[in-house]
Amino acid sequence: MLNVGKIEEGFVLDHIEAGKSLSIYHHLQLDKLDCPVAIIKNARSNKKGKKDILKVECAIDTLDLDVLAFIDHNITVNVIKDGEIVDKKELTLPKEIRNIIQCKNPRCITSIEQELPHIFVLSDEKKEIYRCKYCEEKYGKRR
Repeated sequence: MLNVGKIEEGFVLDHIEAGKSLSIYHHLQLDKLDCPVAIIKNARSNKKGKKDILKVECAIDTLDLDVLAFIDHNITVNVIKDGEIVDKKELTLPKEIRNIIQCKNPRCITSIEQELPHIFVLSDEKKEIYRCKYCEEKYGKRR
C-alpha cells in the first residue's frame, strides 16, 4: 500500500479521472510553484474503480478554480489547514474562460490580433459547450 504523508496547509484534488493528473498539474502551472506536490496515479476508488489524486502544500489562493472546473468539474477540492480538511469546494463550469483554449477558426480576430485574449463563453451547460466570444466558434469537450 502506498503511503503519502499528510500536508499541513494546501489542498488535495480528489476524484480526478485516472490518468488526467499530469494534465491538471500543467494546466494549473504547479510546475512553476516552489512547493511540495504529490501526484498519485491510478489509486483505488470505490466510486470509479481508479482515480488520480494531487496533493499540493501551498496557499489555496494559488489554485485557479475556473481552470480546474473547466478541465473537470467533478473533481473534489479539499482545503487543508493545520493538517485537517477545513473546507470542500464544489466546482461548477465557469461561465467564461480566458486563455485556456484557443479558437481554431482561422478567420477569428484572435488569429490576426495575437495579443487578444482567447475568451470562451459557456453556451450549453448540459453538453459542456463553449463558444468563442469573438466569432462564436464552438468548442465541445471530448470524453
